[in-house]
Amino acid sequence: MKRETVSGLILAGGLGSRMGGVDKGLVELAGRPMVAHVLARLQPQVGRVLINANRNADVYAGFGLPVLADRLGGFVGPLAGLDAALNGDADAGEWVLTCPCDSPFLPLDLAARMLDAALAAGVDVAMASALGQYEPVFLLAHRRAGAALACYLEEGGRKIDRWVLGEQHVVVDFSDCPEAFSNINTPDELARHAPD
Repeated sequence: MKRETVSGLILAGGLGSRMGGVDKGLVELAGRPMVAHVLARLQPQVGRVLINANRNADVYAGFGLPVLADRLGGFVGPLAGLDAALNGDADAGEWVLTCPCDSPFLPLDLAARMLDAALAAGVDVAMASALGQYEPVFLLAHRRAGAALACYLEEGGRKIDRWVLGEQHVVVDFSDCPEAFSNINTPDELARHAPD
């Protein structure tokens, strides 16, 4: 895998409603913001990392990474972050791999497995799954998919898996490490993952 052909995009553009409206990427886990945990696992896998954020952009910029806001207003969901990278940032690269800011345990070989599967299948979109369940916020898309994604969003589409399944795609099985996709959406989940 050519690491430099893939950009990692940390999705931190949501409202954090299940976390009481706080910015989940900045919530601390084991003494560091969750986004720092995601960055530590993602950065060695890709050529560059960007952060999609619609608030606290100055705080996220403190990580020394480009910060992209959604092109669409209204907090319309994770696909808007991917749209910003594929259609708004000319430096985003050939492929963009999305990871949510609240999934600090993501696989250390996520990028390689996703890209290898997409190239083997000859498709522009790959989506992770584990134990028979889609993990749609872990998504790899080629820049060529940007126009189709923009059209889907403009028509009111919001569900990631519905867009993926409408494109030529591959689903990449991570059933060997389902725990890597654990995310922290609520204060209770944060407490369960906090170190003793």
